[in-house]
Amino acid sequence: MPGAKQPRIAAVILAGGLGRRMGGADKGLIEYQGRPLIEWALAALTPQVDQLVISANRNLDSYAAYGHRVLPDSLPDFPGPLAGVLAALAAVQADWLLVTPCDTPHLPPDLAAQLLAAALQHNVPLAVAADATRSHHSCFIVRADQRDHLAAFLARGERAVRHWQAGLASTTVKFDAACFANFNQPQDLQPG
Repeated sequence: MPGAKQPRIAAVILAGGLGRRMGGADKGLIEYQGRPLIEWALAALTPQVDQLVISANRNLDSYAAYGHRVLPDSLPDFPGPLAGVLAALAAVQADWLLVTPCDTPHLPPDLAAQLLAAALQHNVPLAVAADATRSHHSCFIVRADQRDHLAAFLARGERAVRHWQAGLASTTVKFDAACFANFNQPQDLQPG
């Protein structure tokens, strides 16, 4: 389509959790192969998007030092990753929001492009990353106009990402499972 406007994509890296399975550590700042996990996510996503924000509720200055806007949850009591998604949807100027956790250092270099292409092809507001065996519900792209839908979901006391996603027309995109290896416990950081 000559003259068609490219959709603007923003990304949010979710680093706002309590890190319970990591002994309360701020996962984005934990080192993996010599650098904090947040740096891996930033390196993977920055070339893929027009705007990037970090969702964080602790160590805000440490995250801000990376030069991106840091967004604390707008909802109280750490209601989970969707609170970070909601804050990002309210803050970014984009048509689509790419969402990833901070503890997934090997994200694909074409994550945004593949998810967006699938969402547009299927004319749906959500595309979720998957591998051959399962969906990775915390890695997805959502159309920015779904903010009110998400706000209503959270207002009902709901928190589960996959339950919110189940309420939207969606598609999945298959990637290599190694792209979504994530770190939830200290032993996960040890070389295999």
